[in-house]
Amino acid sequence: MKKKGCLIAGIAVGIILIGIISIVLWYIKTGNKIVRLDEGVSESWAQVENVYQRRADLIPNLVATVKGYAEHESSTLTDVVEARAKATSVNVNPEKLDAASLQQFEEAQGQLSSALSRLMVVVERYPDLKASQNFSELQAQLEGTENRISVERRKFNEVAREYNTYIRQFPASIVANSRGFEKKAYFEAQAGSEKAPEVQF
Repeated sequence: MKKKGCLIAGIAVGIILIGIISIVLWYIKTGNKIVRLDEGVSESWAQVENVYQRRADLIPNLVATVKGYAEHESSTLTDVVEARAKATSVNVNPEKLDAASLQQFEEAQGQLSSALSRLMVVVERYPDLKASQNFSELQAQLEGTENRISVERRKFNEVAREYNTYIRQFPASIVANSRGFEKKAYFEAQAGSEKAPEVQF
């Protein structure tokens, strides 16, 4: 009888240990997946910043080219330079991609986009500038960069959605909450963007 009681107790302890080990392994595996998804969001954010930086890097050459043809448009050129400076000064920590920091980033980039649009309107007044090979190349690079920005923003939203979905689903939400992982913000369309803009070069 004693042997049977010891055997049952041993089996019960074994089952409890297997249960505890299973829970610990699940916790570790889930935590590692959350870290991998979080790193994916950070990597995607770095790509977004890369393409915005590429645009910012093109602007001094664009301004210099326009300046050679349109000296008396200094206020527009100054606006572009100032908007570029502001846009490049807004840094967002990928660990804290909340709605407020992303909105601040988008506002700075939006002001730069607006200044660039005004610059392109100015260009319309200078046919020699529009015909310039240097300006045409810069314009093509800028258009390509704007397309890249759109692509990288879309990719970022996809990666952030996958991460956000995973950390909010039960039981992964238990691990996410216990380890301090928070939801990431998304890029959203600007107000009025449902209307196609009129772009003239």
